[in-house]
Amino acid sequence: DNSEQVGLLVDCKTSTNYTNLKDKMLDDLDTHWTQLQLDKETGLAQQRIWKYQYKRHGSCCLELYNQRMYFTLALHLKKKVDLLRTLTGQRIFPGGNYTFAEIIKAVKIVSKSEPNIKCIKGPQ
Repeated sequence: DNSEQVGLLVDCKTSTNYTNLKDKMLDDLDTHWTQLQLDKETGLAQQRIWKYQYKRHGSCCLELYNQRMYFTLALHLKKKVDLLRTLTGQRIFPGGNYTFAEIIKAVKIVSKSEPNIKCIKGPQ
C-alpha cells in the first residue's frame, strides 16, 4: 500500500537510465552532496548515492529536466537552503549529541515540512 506516498516525488519511473557524471558537475556534487557512506574514490567511481537519488526522485520530472538539469537544480536548492545555519539557528551544533526528535523539530520549524531523516551506521 503506497497510500502514504501519494503526492510524493518518489519512484516514478524506476527504469530510468543514469549516466555517470563527470567534469564540473562531478566536482560540484562531490563538494556539495558528499557521498558519506563510501570513501571518496569509490563514491566518485560508482556514484551510487547520486544514481539512487536520480532514479528515485529525478525520474519524476523527466518531461521537465534531464539528468544534468536535475542535479543543477538540486545543487541550486541546496545552496538556497543552508542546513548548517538552519540547525545552528535552532541550537543544534556540529559534534553535539541530539535526538532525532530535536533535529526533526529544528528542520520543521524552518522548512514548515516534516523532514525524512534516518541514521545509517557506517564502518567505525
